[in-house]
Amino acid sequence: MSPMPPPLSEAELIVRARALAGMTMAELGRAIARDVPCDLRRHKGWVGQAVELALGATASSRDVPDFEAIGVELKTLPVDESGKPVESTFVCTIELREIGTMPWECSRAWRKLARVLWVPILGERRVPLPERRIGGAFLWSPSPSEERVLRADWEELAGLIGRGGIESITAHLGASLQVRPKAASSRVRRRAVDAEGLMSDTLPRGFYLRTSFTAAILRENVRLPR
Repeated sequence: MSPMPPPLSEAELIVRARALAGMTMAELGRAIARDVPCDLRRHKGWVGQAVELALGATASSRDVPDFEAIGVELKTLPVDESGKPVESTFVCTIELREIGTMPWECSRAWRKLARVLWVPILGERRVPLPERRIGGAFLWSPSPSEERVLRADWEELAGLIGRGGIESITAHLGASLQVRPKAASSRVRRRAVDAEGLMSDTLPRGFYLRTSFTAAILRENVRLPR
């Protein structure tokens, strides 16, 4: 299998994704002609990028859904052997200067979560990366109750950022979404409103889904390889 052209429908995408179920990272690497690193310490995005190539994602680093033509975002999710997520899931970077005046429906977070292809992958650190297997993928959109929780968290956190309270936000805020630093190094800075209402430099931030939220999604949908 070589890197794929973009899928033309959700049905085509899910067929491709489910065909990966049971493959190891070593097998996936051979299929897309990419070397598999020994670990992810210096290759944090390798798994997601490999799955993108295998499925025909087109977004790259642009601010659009990974499968742009059909409006679907790809999220790979490391899980343990019992199907529990082993880490939070990155959603998107935060537009620090604009988020305070942006409605939820127009937000980057909602664009990234409105329609998602979840691809669980066994991600326990004791298992060498080349031996980790891909689980059964599934398509998901937030239910009305899930969207209410996401919206409430987003509005609370966006409001704090817009009012200059970014430095008061900790990872403990939010039932489903949390805000955490998102930068390659501590030297990276972005402009944001501070507590005095002035523009100042701060670390870039991103939205992440809590493991409790993704665990609930997985309990309803996941099919792990045996």
